[in-house]
Amino acid sequence: MIYHAENGTLKMEETEMHYIAFGNGHKQLILIPGLGDSLKSVKGSALMFAVLYRRFAQDYRVYVFSRKNKLKPNCSTRDMAADLAWAMKQLGIEKAHVVGISQGGMIAQYLAADFAERVEKLVLAVTLCRQNETSQSVISHWLSLAEQKDFPSLFTDMAEKIYTPKRVRIQRPFNPILARILRPKSLNSFIIQAHACLSHNSSAFISSIRCPVLIVGGDQDQVLGKDSAEEIARLIPDSQLKIYSGYGHSAYEEARDFNLQVLEFLNA
Repeated sequence: MIYHAENGTLKMEETEMHYIAFGNGHKQLILIPGLGDSLKSVKGSALMFAVLYRRFAQDYRVYVFSRKNKLKPNCSTRDMAADLAWAMKQLGIEKAHVVGISQGGMIAQYLAADFAERVEKLVLAVTLCRQNETSQSVISHWLSLAEQKDFPSLFTDMAEKIYTPKRVRIQRPFNPILARILRPKSLNSFIIQAHACLSHNSSAFISSIRCPVLIVGGDQDQVLGKDSAEEIARLIPDSQLKIYSGYGHSAYEEARDFNLQVLEFLNA
């Protein structure tokens, strides 16, 4: 299998957690995806991720974890971090570099604060430490659409808010088709995770993070606000900050040098 890509499942309590792994390196790296993971888990996508993140495959064994299949209604980002720490233990991952994207970055903050011994270096991409006016408005709207089971409108609004205007113009004609193809069986997980985003507030804890931290944001972020990255940088001592000009919430996907910037930080 290319890059030794592997699809796996962990049994936990009365549910499961899907994960994927790839790469030939001896160092270990964990990627924590954002809220979109609630619409489509990483199950069966090891090869696709291996190709997308092939820059990391030579130096690292990379793991990507979805949330548990069945989340309790009041599950928080801190609870999700505890689930991830449990999964690391089950797979024998004593310590790893961690990259958290969007809601994954919220989870990563608690992982580094509550399970410091498991995090060697931390990258927080397009995320926040507490809610602001922009994030409350956008995520609350998405939550409302999900509760109405209006997935086409939810999918379209997410695409419009996440991507740069150029990407939006290209994708817009295809949104109705993509919404039909990508529609999940249920929006329950999205609803629970959206509530977790809205209640996330790690601002009182993240100053205790002592591992090296890189914070990445976009100055056009329409989902979490353009100043969220700077706020995290102010609260975490000695952290590094990278702001992409002209990019929004999809900076990790659309900025061509994102993976290279992360790799250089981790290998420094």
